[in-house]
Amino acid sequence: MTETTFFEEASALLGPRGLTRDPELVDAWLTDWRGRFKGKACALASPASAEEVSALVKLCAKHDVPIVPQGGNSGMCGGATPDESGTAVLLSLRRMDAIRAIDADAGQAVCEAGVILQKLHEAVEAGGMRFPLTLGGKGSATIGGLISTNAGGTQVLQHGSMRAQVLGLEAVLADGQIFNAMTALKKDNRGFDLKQLLIGSEGTLGIVTAATLRIVPAIGERRVIWAGMDSLETARALLLKCQHGAGHALEGFEVLAQSTLEDVLRHLPGSRGPLAGKHAWHALIELVAEPGEAGKIDQLAEGMMVSSFESGLIEDATIAANESQAEAFWLLRDSIAPAEREKGPAVQHDISVPVERMPAFVAAAIPRIEQEWPGTEAIAFGHLGDGNVHFHVIAPNDVDPSRWYETDGKTISAQVYEMVTQWDGSISAEHGIGQLKRDELGRLGDPVALYIMRKVKQALDPQGLLNPGKLVPLAQGGATP
Repeated sequence: MTETTFFEEASALLGPRGLTRDPELVDAWLTDWRGRFKGKACALASPASAEEVSALVKLCAKHDVPIVPQGGNSGMCGGATPDESGTAVLLSLRRMDAIRAIDADAGQAVCEAGVILQKLHEAVEAGGMRFPLTLGGKGSATIGGLISTNAGGTQVLQHGSMRAQVLGLEAVLADGQIFNAMTALKKDNRGFDLKQLLIGSEGTLGIVTAATLRIVPAIGERRVIWAGMDSLETARALLLKCQHGAGHALEGFEVLAQSTLEDVLRHLPGSRGPLAGKHAWHALIELVAEPGEAGKIDQLAEGMMVSSFESGLIEDATIAANESQAEAFWLLRDSIAPAEREKGPAVQHDISVPVERMPAFVAAAIPRIEQEWPGTEAIAFGHLGDGNVHFHVIAPNDVDPSRWYETDGKTISAQVYEMVTQWDGSISAEHGIGQLKRDELGRLGDPVALYIMRKVKQALDPQGLLNPGKLVPLAQGGATP
């Protein structure tokens, strides 16, 4: 690349709002949310349209400049952080934040990649609808990033992950072509479903610029329950009871241990636990109903709790008295990640195993890790109904974070991922691979699946310019896929 020529052409293309090399403006976006990865970039590009993205990508291909796409920079695996070479352009989609259309009758919302999830929630709710995916980072996560990582969240039990919400997609490919599949067709049998290939590809195959998303009618009534129990196995039995008794009314079922709840309560000033006593495990349960069915859902919630008490599944429980209290319950769940970060360094594992085996996995994994690495604290929390928990290991007190991550932290993660693989699970349930798990995917992934991934990457991005070093493991011998 002739550096001067590239920046002259890029500046002319995007203008002063669309391209900057000012360190004060660029540096804020060069570290991932958890502070694990820090990179460098030759510039920050902020195009305002798919056409500008396309033109920039063509320019980068011409000058052989790598591109690292970035949404809200709220990912957990360093997937939106450039490497330390400083050769890549950091491509921010945050200026592309228009909600183009909301069609309640069609059950669709059309929006650009930079739309923040919370903004989309508010816009569709104003029209009596809702977007059925949410997570703790909804105030910063963007639609493009959520699609690129196939994000999950707390409503997957009923509605599926981000993949299930995408009805249409627009993306810029590595050669600058704009792939337009925005029209939502219930039946389309013209070969490969190419939009599904791009969903979850973490910007390595194309840059998502817009999407047509599924929206559903707003909740009429909801009841949020907090229950305490003696074990995760019991929580699993309670989940089955709720699924059988509530059916489609069951929208959320989250679990956390007592120690995790106590961490959150210390982190949130003025907060208090929903229950009077302590319990080994807690479940946060959400039931929903159509408008005007308050009596029906009250009867369902109360009946389930009484039955669960009588059968010995729960030790104590409470139903949120109003929306304010319901939101307070969910705030406790959504504050686990920042509360943990406040405690100190930790290695995070977003894992899944077959749903029915999750309690046994947690029961085996926690004591094994804590015994082999004295002073660590292993915790598991999250989406039990999806077979997905966040299995985190917090470092001992007074360790040097950077040294611990590179020594014990790496060894612990390798062992956790080996255990997950032995239990027929996945080392990434909803957070993606990024740069954090790329080598582990290469070590533990199915060889045939890895072969296909590399072939697809090579076919769609032969120069290897789209988000290099992320998701797709290197071939044997270190060759670039």
